[in-house]
Formats: sequence, structure tokens, C-alpha cells
Amino acid sequence: MPVPKRKTSKSRRDMRSACKFLRPQAVTTCSQCALPVLPHIVCSTCGFYKGRKVLVTKLDRALKRGEKQKHAAGQSPVAAPADQEAASQE
Repeated sequence: MPVPKRKTSKSRRDMRSACKFLRPQAVTTCSQCALPVLPHIVCSTCGFYKGRKVLVTKLDRALKRGEKQKHAAGQSPVAAPADQEAASQE
């Protein structure tokens, strides 16, 4: 089994462990919503990265779903006569 030929000096030992420390996490702000975001990471709140929309967020999906429901309700033939009857009664 290999064995070190010479004793490792305190200086060499300490230099080796000089880089083993915790660094504070770098945090930037999102250009769209101004919330704290890690650098080079897409903002999870608004879905923007470098000023472009690259991620569809939960809020975007909910808004799109609501628009589809409004659009479908407006064109359904069953809903239209009920609206006309309610308007004529008033």
C-alpha cells in the first residue's frame, strides 16, 4: 500500500483546504416583477429570462383556461337563448 514519502507541511495542508468554505448565494432581481431570483435562472413567478417570456406559469395557464371557458360559453347555442329570455324579462 502506498505511503507518503514525506510529511505534508502545515502550509501545504492549509493551502489545500483554503478553498473549502461557503460562499454567500448571489441573488439578482427579476427585470419584470422585481422579485429576487438566482442569476441565470428563469423567474418562476413571471416566467421571464433576459427580458423574454420563456416559461408558461400557472397564472398564464389559469388565464388561458378562463378565456377558453368564456369563449365557449359565448358561442354555445344553449346559453344564448337563456340570456335572451333573461334580457327580455327585465
